[in-house]
Amino acid sequence: MSKKDATDLLIRYRNGQVSEEEKALVESWYAHYTQNAATPKIDDQELENNRDEILRRIMSDLPGQRKINYRRLISIAALAILILCAGVLFIKQRKPHQNQPPLAAEKNNSNLLPGGNKATLILSNGNSINLNDTKNGALANEKGIVIHKNSNGRITYDQAGHNTPHEANVFNTVVTPKGGQYQLVLSDGTKVWLNAASSLKYPVTFTGTKREIELSGEAYFEVAHDRHKPFRVISNGQTVEVLGTHFNVNAYPDEKLTRTTLLEGSVKVLAGETSSQIKPGEQVQLKDGNLAVSQADIEEAIAWKKGFFYFKDDDIQTVMRQLSRWYDVSVKYEGQIPTREFSGQMNKNITAAQLMHILSFEQIHYRIEDRTIIIMP
Repeated sequence: MSKKDATDLLIRYRNGQVSEEEKALVESWYAHYTQNAATPKIDDQELENNRDEILRRIMSDLPGQRKINYRRLISIAALAILILCAGVLFIKQRKPHQNQPPLAAEKNNSNLLPGGNKATLILSNGNSINLNDTKNGALANEKGIVIHKNSNGRITYDQAGHNTPHEANVFNTVVTPKGGQYQLVLSDGTKVWLNAASSLKYPVTFTGTKREIELSGEAYFEVAHDRHKPFRVISNGQTVEVLGTHFNVNAYPDEKLTRTTLLEGSVKVLAGETSSQIKPGEQVQLKDGNLAVSQADIEEAIAWKKGFFYFKDDDIQTVMRQLSRWYDVSVKYEGQIPTREFSGQMNKNITAAQLMHILSFEQIHYRIEDRTIIIMP
């Protein structure tokens, strides 16, 4: 619902021109936020306030107190509160659609809970450690490097004794599943936040003249500065080279672009024979072997790290790819795919069923069967 749509809804409510569903939605918002206070009038200026304010203060100017059928409104009231708590979502339609009630069906979905800190650590000998269930403390010793899981759930690498170069040149891999994310601190002090359905391969300690790791998926890096050892991230046909900086790399194989976004410092991105140097606030996009530099939307790039979905003129397929990774679900499409664009942000702590229920109010029809979300015409 856009600002204009919200304003139109209030005007039509005042004029008695709303459907029963729209009337219930307005009244449920009113009931939650006025808490039996006297009903103020909404003048034209208030109707022109920004959409967030309208959603927080949506009210009626009908005289006197309205008696509300709470039994009838309880499900819609819950949805309204959910929208306000979860975030703001705007939908831009490419094609007009009829004003029809939402269509949704759920079957054995168990609410499809949001993801959390889940990952597997693969040691140099191929052994795996499930980091979800492992207790805090020392996990393993890799050639004199002790791997710890600390109280905040991160894993760290600490040198326990003398390491010869060939002893130290061993690799670990952290893999996050769908519905998982994880944080780790590499042996040089570099901090890494790994997003869902991603993997990071790295040496347990950095030797020689460079620090080189391999990424599949998405990660945010705060690289420890070392001007003698460039830090390199190899991912999906490109190499990102830095000395010490903060940046985000989105390199999912199923996305159209590989995006490197710089927050602090300086980054050089190499792909084949071409390279691009960017400044803070810029982004390099890699597509079909070509690099393109543009101004970045920093909030969009790191929203996942802050616990939000962030959409910016994204189609339903892009939205559902993010949902698929976070809720560990499959997505299928039946018939014509809806042609809408989504912008805004939503809290990732809500369930998949709740998020889809919000989308259904914008004519995204769906059903949930076990761990599959099916988008319908």
